[in-house]
Amino acid sequence: MDNPSPQRNKRLTFLVMGLIDAILGGTLLLVWFGILPIDLSGLGIPRWIVGVVGAVWFFPGLAIFAYQFTRLNQDS
Repeated sequence: MDNPSPQRNKRLTFLVMGLIDAILGGTLLLVWFGILPIDLSGLGIPRWIVGVVGAVWFFPGLAIFAYQFTRLNQDS
């Protein structure tokens, strides 16, 4: 049985981290768009802050996931 290379393990870690960031950012964007009915007024968080944080979290996470997914089988 082959042991995966450290480079592949590193890419898998970044793949999972990018996916988690994209999911969390997407959830915040869904709250901002009003698709997920969460009342933020009780927390004192403005809606535009939720939208900005969601976008800043979602798009880089998606980019990292897509990049690492395309490089997953390229072991150096």
